[in-house]
Amino acid sequence: MLNSLKKLLFENAERRDYPANNNKSHRLEVATCAVFIELAKADGEFSEEEREFIISKMKKCFELDDAEVNTILQLAEQKVDKSVSIYEFTSELNNYLSQEEKESLIKNLWRLIYTDKKLNTYEDNLIKKIGLTMNIEHKTIIDLKISVKKELNID
Repeated sequence: MLNSLKKLLFENAERRDYPANNNKSHRLEVATCAVFIELAKADGEFSEEEREFIISKMKKCFELDDAEVNTILQLAEQKVDKSVSIYEFTSELNNYLSQEEKESLIKNLWRLIYTDKKLNTYEDNLIKKIGLTMNIEHKTIIDLKISVKKELNID
């Protein structure tokens, strides 16, 4: 399951084995989903298109069925509502992901932002904060943004 996550969510990132502990897998699923949700809500609107993007990524990456992804999504939304900082989620991701995997996650977060083809100031600030808390240089965050904009043909 975790290797599928790495393959689909983190694209060409270097392969590394994760612990087999299901509790750790679950924490990674929830933290990943929570970061997606935080970013989707950053502009004050959590659109159906953004929700579908997150559901699709979670299903593919973690090999979850509809019931499982809905459970993870609900749990992540509850955690986001109760959280005081994005750091509680990014610190969890820092425990499991290589630098390449973190950068690939940021690239997918840019894809989420651009589901509506526009960038809101709050989204821009939050993704930079997420990247910095995951020890990704600002230049790399911007390079990933440019890459996604080219991929999606956004000026």
